[in-house]
Amino acid sequence: MASVFSKIISGEIPGRFVWEDEDVVAFLTIAPVTQGHTLIVPREEIDQWQDIDGAVFGKLTSVAQKVGQAVRKGFGAPRAGFLIAGLEVPHLHLHVFPAYDMGNFDISGADPSPSPESLDDAAAKIKAALTDLGHSKNVPT
Repeated sequence: MASVFSKIISGEIPGRFVWEDEDVVAFLTIAPVTQGHTLIVPREEIDQWQDIDGAVFGKLTSVAQKVGQAVRKGFGAPRAGFLIAGLEVPHLHLHVFPAYDMGNFDISGADPSPSPESLDDAAAKIKAALTDLGHSKNVPT
């Protein structure tokens, strides 16, 4: 059975995408630790990060760096957090989020019901920052 992320990637379930290329997508999580919390996901459904092809993992982390730059810029955050947890969905995903303090790294404290307006605003800020950083070709419209 396809993971929920595969369903988002295929368009079966809506998602707020901020990055798309042939191997990797990035979309906002529906349970953010901070506004702007984004998931970087390979299109290929792979469960464990240890099992992904090294070149694809390199591309995944490269996109995570770009999104990290964008969340810092878009939200004025001193740091961009980066985590691999993988217990919530059996499809590899990297968490990237604006980080203001160490408490932001506890994803068990995520907001389970952010407003749609907050998510839309976050997606717009990240897209604008990615565009300003020169990545417009990968920013979906």
